[in-house]
Order: sequence, then structure tokens, then C-alpha cells
Amino acid sequence: MKIKHIAFVGVPVTDMNPAREFYESVVGLKGAEQMMGGKWIEYAIAENTLAIANVGEQWTPSDQGTNAAFEVEDFDEAIGHLKKQHVRFVREPSETPCCHMAIVQDAHGNLLAIHKLKPENEKAVCT
Repeated sequence: MKIKHIAFVGVPVTDMNPAREFYESVVGLKGAEQMMGGKWIEYAIAENTLAIANVGEQWTPSDQGTNAAFEVEDFDEAIGHLKKQHVRFVREPSETPCCHMAIVQDAHGNLLAIHKLKPENEKAVCT
């Protein structure tokens, strides 16, 4: 099997209104393509796609599953913005040899990583 790229990352939700409020107003995602009568919404992020969906009991929110990692331009600014919005932090901002990262929860409890990779000249050995 040869994978060409990730088609999308899907995030299950149970109520589209608070989900859209979080991803559009708090996270700042713009423009959305709606499908399935508004139960599936896709956001373009550079050359990638994040989808939020309310498709029933077969796919429900969880803090135990896959999560998306958002690469941000300015880590400190992003963290400050999320804290002002009273977003729940599951993992407070931290630094690794390779990056800066924090884990937050969306309006339905799904995990999202806020991530900033360090420039090559600032990275320590990453294992």
C-alpha cells in the first residue's frame, strides 16, 4: 500500500453549533464546506482538511482517540489566545528538544495539539 497523503482528519461532535463556534471563533478556521445536510463540515488548512461531523452513535467524541496537531506560527500567541478563550488545557504548554506543544480540548472533549516545531538550528537530539 502506498499512501499519497492524508485526505482529512475527522473530529466527531454531537452538536454542530458549539463545534463550529469553537473551530471558527476560537481556533480561527475560515470558510467551510458543508455536506450531509450540515452534519459534516470541512475546513481547509493550507493543503490539508479538518472535518467536524455529527454522524450518529457510531462515531462519538472522545478524549482517548486520535487527535489533530495544529502547527502554529507563534506558539506563545496561540497559547495566550486559547487561555483568554478559557479553552481547557489537558497538557500545559511544554518544551521538548524538538518543539513546543500543548494539548487542549475542543467543545466536545476531543483532544487537539497546539504545536510549534523548532528551527533546525535550535533542535537538540530528538528521539
